[in-house]
Amino acid sequence: MLVRDGMDMTSVVVAAQGGDRRALDELIAAYLPLLYNVVGRALAGHADVDDVVQDTMVRMIRSLPRLREPAKFRSWLFTIAIRQVRNRLAERRAATERGAAAEFDGVADPGSDFADLTILRLSLSGQRRQIVEATRWLDADDRQLLSLWWLEAAGEIDRGELVEALDLPAAHVAVRVQRMRAQLETARSVVGALRAQPGCPELMLLTMGWDGQPSPLWRKRIARHTRNCLDCHRAWAGLIPPERLLANLALVPVPVMLPAALAADTLLGGAGTTALTAATTTGGAAQGASWFGQSALAKAVVAAVAGVTVAAGGAGIGYLNRGEPAAPAAAASLPAAAPPPASAGPSPAASGSPASSRTAAAAAYGSTVDAVEPAPPKTRPPAPLPKRPEGTLAVVASQDPAKTGGNDHPMVHRGDFVTLRGQGYFTVTYQMVFTARAGGLVMPSWTGLSGRLFHVASGGGRRMDDVQPGQPTDHTFMGNPGQGVIVLPAGAQQMWVKEHFYLDGEVTLRQNERGADYNLFPTVSTWQRITDDITTPPEKGPIRYGFTRDTGTDSAPVPQYLTRETPADPAKVPQVSEVRQR
Repeated sequence: MLVRDGMDMTSVVVAAQGGDRRALDELIAAYLPLLYNVVGRALAGHADVDDVVQDTMVRMIRSLPRLREPAKFRSWLFTIAIRQVRNRLAERRAATERGAAAEFDGVADPGSDFADLTILRLSLSGQRRQIVEATRWLDADDRQLLSLWWLEAAGEIDRGELVEALDLPAAHVAVRVQRMRAQLETARSVVGALRAQPGCPELMLLTMGWDGQPSPLWRKRIARHTRNCLDCHRAWAGLIPPERLLANLALVPVPVMLPAALAADTLLGGAGTTALTAATTTGGAAQGASWFGQSALAKAVVAAVAGVTVAAGGAGIGYLNRGEPAAPAAAASLPAAAPPPASAGPSPAASGSPASSRTAAAAAYGSTVDAVEPAPPKTRPPAPLPKRPEGTLAVVASQDPAKTGGNDHPMVHRGDFVTLRGQGYFTVTYQMVFTARAGGLVMPSWTGLSGRLFHVASGGGRRMDDVQPGQPTDHTFMGNPGQGVIVLPAGAQQMWVKEHFYLDGEVTLRQNERGADYNLFPTVSTWQRITDDITTPPEKGPIRYGFTRDTGTDSAPVPQYLTRETPADPAKVPQVSEVRQR
């Protein structure tokens, strides 16, 4: 019996073979998410994923009338998909050998990395996140097998279907699964060792020549080190079996544009449906394209995508996945935010014009945005920090501070987030981990703003581009020539160790790490703590005084990379924030 979500789909397959468009609609709606996940994981999210999914659907529709065993539709569909994946990889290898790799966009789009999509869309953390990151380290053949075995472990298919999809003897498949599983466990230890804090000095030395891209060679080198190093060997300890981690794990939602692309390519209204109809009926398929636009497939897929997006990233509350071992408890709902006041609060004496502030006495909120600025004199005390009304800030975060031994909310991986709601001050502490991975930095971003967010001060005793005490002038807190330097995007404001903010409303801070390695530590603060931080003189330890940015009015600056929208990819929020109400 062919079962999907508790329904016997065999009769649906038979009806689709007989030319029933509604049945074909239902069939594709049921299996497009599975197909997208298989192809996406097998190709590691390469830009070819959508093309291969579409090609597989075309072949499925054209060949469906000739399927002899409707109960085996699912494994038959996966056989087509894996064959298409292998063909695409072979074409890419051939193009590379003849120096024409550009034909296949030989470098994957970083935004389409399927591991990243899985982590972001499903809000994964802990060992579930680790196992997804580990898939980047597998060989191409192992990734193809993983794409199917993943569904088996998640309870979507059974071992018999996996064997039929690979078209190999069951004993051979069992050996391959065992070998792939061993490679996956090795890759998990590599990810764990590279992510460990504090990092292992010997591992840092070993990876000095590594370009940051996962590869079989570096997997072997790093894994060998983890087996022999007393510190890194801990990465092998306490690993939850992957079957337990993947059990009941949700599918990555289908991109909204994929069904639209299927319609645009006349997949359902053109050759595919025509071939199916011609083989089974005497009628035509002239209405196919318009039928798709009104079909349950388009509506179901878009609704499913929207639902998962809201659950995983829209509100930023809780976890989508079911039954994760040792998963964090779902966070309590945030209290409703108070409506923003007519003004930003009292207007204390002006604090002096910050270098980055292009202010006017009655400027509208959002008219002043952070920008590149020179460092202020180290021994110049800051202007007084205007005091705004302090209420209560509620926090929902992807990381539980109770498990990290502190009051802050560590954001150490791409996809980590903190949502704040209410009225009050908070601080974000920066840590540049150039010893782990230097290079270009993808800035964090602020999304879903309602109300007002101000960048009120900078402190922590130093800017991150200050020279480290006792070191040469090219050794800053952003890096050095020997270990690598983290480079900000052009036009980005240089961060200090501590950046201080004031919120009256709601906003989500998102970690967008893709190139250089950095960590963020947001924590709720007060006007007094911030004042104490920025006014501590250099003779008491800091390299420099802090810097006041707040003017006490709506003319105070807003941070860069801030938006009222909730984009699918937070890393693409524009640098120049546009948050003025129209």
